[in-house]
Amino acid sequence: MTHRGSRVLHVGSLSRVEGEGALRLKVHDGTVTDARLEIYEPPRFFEAFLRGRSYTEPPDITARVCGICPVAYQMSACAAIEDACGVTADPVIRDLRRLLYCGEWIESQVLHIYLLHAPDFLGRASAIELARTHRAEVERGLRLKKAGNSLMELIGGRAVHPVNVRLGGFHRVPTRAELRPLAEQLKQALDDAWETVRWVAGFDFPDGHVEADLLALAAPDTYAIEGGTPTVLRADGTTASFPVRDFTEHVAETHVEHSTALHSRLDGRLHLTGSLARFAIGGARLSPVALEAAVEAGLGDPREGAVCRNPFRSILVRAVESVYAVAEALRIIDAYEPPAQPYTDVPPVAGVGHGATEAPRGLLYHRYELDAGGLVTSALLVPPTAQNQGAIEDDLRRLTQRAIGERDPDDAELTALCERAIRNHDPCISCSTHFLDLTVVRTSSDTSHDISGGCDA
Repeated sequence: MTHRGSRVLHVGSLSRVEGEGALRLKVHDGTVTDARLEIYEPPRFFEAFLRGRSYTEPPDITARVCGICPVAYQMSACAAIEDACGVTADPVIRDLRRLLYCGEWIESQVLHIYLLHAPDFLGRASAIELARTHRAEVERGLRLKKAGNSLMELIGGRAVHPVNVRLGGFHRVPTRAELRPLAEQLKQALDDAWETVRWVAGFDFPDGHVEADLLALAAPDTYAIEGGTPTVLRADGTTASFPVRDFTEHVAETHVEHSTALHSRLDGRLHLTGSLARFAIGGARLSPVALEAAVEAGLGDPREGAVCRNPFRSILVRAVESVYAVAEALRIIDAYEPPAQPYTDVPPVAGVGHGATEAPRGLLYHRYELDAGGLVTSALLVPPTAQNQGAIEDDLRRLTQRAIGERDPDDAELTALCERAIRNHDPCISCSTHFLDLTVVRTSSDTSHDISGGCDA
């Protein structure tokens, strides 16, 4: 309590999110005047140290941006550089890339569902505490995550920061015999994914509604993962799309003083990427088994216009996407015939390339400019969490304002509500850090005001 009628709530370290962040909430006379998701990890400088490197290096270098979603960075980098060089990979290679990406979707979505998000719905402070009361469920989640890791190990060379990816394809491709045991593991995983949908469908979901526009890739014949056209679903129900090359003409990044992540606006408006956006924009193209799972989960049938804008129910969409990824992996394995060679040659060409894929947390965009010798002269990476941060803060403002108006919770309850709301969106904080802005706040002896100063480091 800072003075009569005002409250300042500060959560110094958010738990069960990837990376380090904090929350600052200001309430004056019952009105939420400020909600800030403070991302304070140090800058990563990936865009800077990509400059001057060979055009073959970004897939390996950018994979180190995130230990949970390295494939997303590898696939977006490959897409952008191959676009710059005017090369399209062999269809079988594209299927193998999608198979590898399915492994990442499985392990990442399941990690979030079981270890980060489910404890909120079951009144547990951590996944360790959850395992004491829901051992069978947590074991199922770990078994399902292991299936995703196995996919990444076989196709990518290892589960974290895969080493088998290269421009044009892979250093080595698997044989059908190598994929056969994996298919058996995935059949068990499909049963586990279905049980995950049924489990989370029984959770008690608070009311919530995302007001921001939704942005996701859309593909004509399939649920978008490793490529597609950026498509917007406005809050008023209208849709629009634009080429990947025009991404930065629509999505503009700006600095905010309270965060080391850039904030983004889509055509000047707040927007949200991720599972809710994908389901709303591309859900009609889910496979039959995933559509069945969506209906059973209570999400409705997206072919009939079903859209979910309640962020608390995003865990349901992630569970449905897990079913989809397992079934899609099985489909690809069943039809797989090894290509004549593991990669398509990608000779260097001077030019600019753009690539976007759907990381588990949302749309990830890469842009590279190459010179004639194949050196990277500029690089731009726009991760989903940096795009989502403004929408998350808006969600926090409206959610806490409603809670204060209805029952005026104490600080402990308000803190728990805010942390839960942030985890709905599964922010990947380390992925989103771009710069460091240091603000020094000095309070004078006159407590009616403070003196603030800042500097960029």
